[in-house]
Amino acid sequence: MTYKRKNLADHLKSDGQPKRILALDGGGLRGILTVGALQKIEDVLRERHGGSEEFRLCHYFDLIAGTSTGAIIAAALAQGWTVQQVYEKYMALGNTVFEKSFFRKGLFRAKYDEGKLIEELKEVYGEDTTLGSDRLKTGLLVVTKRLDSGSPWPLGNNPKGKYHDSRPGGTIGNGDYPLWQVVRASTAAPTFFDPEEITISEKQGHPPTKGNFVDGGVSPYNNPALQALMYATLEGNKVGWPLGEDNVFLVSVGTGSADPEVARKNMAAAQGLSALQSLMEDCAAMQETMLQWMSSSPTAKTIDRQLGSLDKDLIAGQPLLQYMRYNVELTEESVRELLPGLNDVKQIESLSEMDAPENMNILHELGVALAKRDVENNHFPQHFDLPGKQFTK
Repeated sequence: MTYKRKNLADHLKSDGQPKRILALDGGGLRGILTVGALQKIEDVLRERHGGSEEFRLCHYFDLIAGTSTGAIIAAALAQGWTVQQVYEKYMALGNTVFEKSFFRKGLFRAKYDEGKLIEELKEVYGEDTTLGSDRLKTGLLVVTKRLDSGSPWPLGNNPKGKYHDSRPGGTIGNGDYPLWQVVRASTAAPTFFDPEEITISEKQGHPPTKGNFVDGGVSPYNNPALQALMYATLEGNKVGWPLGEDNVFLVSVGTGSADPEVARKNMAAAQGLSALQSLMEDCAAMQETMLQWMSSSPTAKTIDRQLGSLDKDLIAGQPLLQYMRYNVELTEESVRELLPGLNDVKQIESLSEMDAPENMNILHELGVALAKRDVENNHFPQHFDLPGKQFTK
């Protein structure tokens, strides 16, 4: 029996079939660590489904969610890119976009020129591709924050969503936003890039209404896993997947957790930025705690010595989903465990930085090593395998 590929409507509809979510964290150029881990996930799933070179992660996952750098990766995967293609483009993009300039130093100017990023994103996704485009092969959720209203704005491509379609009177629906612009908004990290303006309403005879968007990482959802679960299951979002251990499978991949000791050393020089990064890590820890509390998970980590891994404290008395989390702490001990040949302490400390292109090769190696150690075939339950397990065009 062969598997016929689903279209976007098939992926998103609530049809009683098991559903699968992939969630990708923000973290600047540390996203290349995510790409390294995703290669093993793609390899495992390809083998599970017949070994065809035609297999893509967008065939398996019904929703791919990303914040910031995770949004760049998520949108490419949702368009049908292989992980190898993402790797090649990411390496080129990182070296092009994060080129440091003496003329962009200072407290009141963004560190990097968003023009280069915009050019690259238009090339990757297509200048005329919208969030509602049929070029997206599966569900996509991009986490942004609207700065002028102070609220997180998760933007998805569900055609049934309340704000997906444009409306009479000038309101522009999410589905008509340019995809490159949505991703650019999610990557507009304060101090790194200027905010992105998206036109959300154009009424005849009136100036257009524009939203001022910044990186989704400055919302609670730098790790978008919980937001993706809410998007897929809360009634108001009009996706409507039922919760349950046999109904929802969530795979979450991080960009490495910054070493708090490195942040402490740097705090005197950049106290505001270090405090923001610390808050992002706190939110990420809360996300993981909540998801472990709700799920069955062979990758569940020890929250602390008092709570353990919460495996006996399920919030509903039974699992509401199956959940996998792959990430690594960027401490000297954890990095050397995965890359024992890396002995330069200063270089290990620099891995916590989010804008260091010179670290990308090592971060990618770290992601590959993480996946080799932690990603196992049995982490992907047979119950969630695609019907037929073989591919036809």
